[in-house]
Amino acid sequence: MTVADPKPPAPRHISPAALLLRLLALLAFLIGLLLLSAGRPDWLQAWAFSLAFGAFLAFYGLWAVRNDPGQLAERSRRKENVKSWDRAILSVYTVLLLVMLVLAGLDAGRFRWAPLSPLLQTAGWVAGVLAGAWIWWTTVVNTFLSRWVRIQDDRGQRVVTRGPYRLVRHPMYLGVIVFILSVALVLGSGWALAPAALIGALFVLRTALEDKTLQTELPGYKDYAARVRYRLLPGIW
Repeated sequence: MTVADPKPPAPRHISPAALLLRLLALLAFLIGLLLLSAGRPDWLQAWAFSLAFGAFLAFYGLWAVRNDPGQLAERSRRKENVKSWDRAILSVYTVLLLVMLVLAGLDAGRFRWAPLSPLLQTAGWVAGVLAGAWIWWTTVVNTFLSRWVRIQDDRGQRVVTRGPYRLVRHPMYLGVIVFILSVALVLGSGWALAPAALIGALFVLRTALEDKTLQTELPGYKDYAARVRYRLLPGIW
């Protein structure tokens, strides 16, 4: 979500211990889902992806606790003041993400229905690293980054044009789309690319709906949109 430079009011505190427990629970769920789907504990792609993803989340958590607790609190908040259509979109996203991971385990880990070549898997790692760097850039400049589409009146939301927001209006969604596609490649599953592509289409829809919401409800966003013409891809859309 496009947001402001000024820091919000002091957020509720989230302890490092609580973050660590959340991270460990997420990693246990992710690894368990992939390995159970694969039917074996020695699926190296699953371990490599899970550990790399966990390291990224741990780095973000440590950074956010020290540098931007307001963003961390916002991204950890419950569904409050959230657009109903966004609740529906994120519910579908959750289902598609689980389907993608299970399919990857069944395909690449167990039955080898549509295995991808080492070259494509390497391309997935490259795309994933680039997407992670882009997401991180967006995260650092956007203190109001949220999991939900909502106007953050309680945090004094304003429009910002720094960093990747000089190029596109929704850089986080671009990073997420590339990252999700890279996960299917990294895990080596051709079948997993189908739900990954559906997730990409879902985020294109979310981009359009959020952009319309911001133009209607966020002061200054229309002027920003007039200067930065493209939502996701420079020169295209």
